[in-house]
Amino acid sequence: MTDEKVRNAALRDTLDLYASLMSCNATNCDLPAVSFVKPSGYLDGHPASSKVNLLEGFVKKIVEMTKANSTLWADTAIFITFDEGGGYYDSGYVQPLDYFGDGTRIPMIVVSPYSTGGHISHTYNDHVSVLKFIEANWSVPKITKRSRDNLPNPITGADPYKPTNGPAIGDLTDLFNFQ
Repeated sequence: MTDEKVRNAALRDTLDLYASLMSCNATNCDLPAVSFVKPSGYLDGHPASSKVNLLEGFVKKIVEMTKANSTLWADTAIFITFDEGGGYYDSGYVQPLDYFGDGTRIPMIVVSPYSTGGHISHTYNDHVSVLKFIEANWSVPKITKRSRDNLPNPITGADPYKPTNGPAIGDLTDLFNFQ
């Protein structure tokens, strides 16, 4: 991101996203296969600087615009998550992953025509699980030999939240039915 040309090509404004969501069609779409959207400070849902209903409105607009475009909606998954903590977490099991540890559990919602609505996953996931999903879905190699995306998918016993083969992180594929 130190190269201004690369940075300007990669980082776009939310208004550009809205325009792309409205104009994307089967023959012309300028959206990449993966986009990360971070709301601005007033919309980010952090208790100190925002309100959750503002974040919900931001997310709702993106979901509704995506669903209104049948070309996009046919093969889109929207992962909605929060930053660690921020006041919204629980006190469940936190796995010691590496030197840096892991954060508290946070909510994630997946919106997609292929998501298994109403399903609550008990798989131990992490923000890196989004990366593992991208790698699994597009057969992309791991970032490095030492990054967290190399951790295996969890295997569990009596406690569905605690991997018996830890450290382990899921790849989110249990949230989808592609049949």
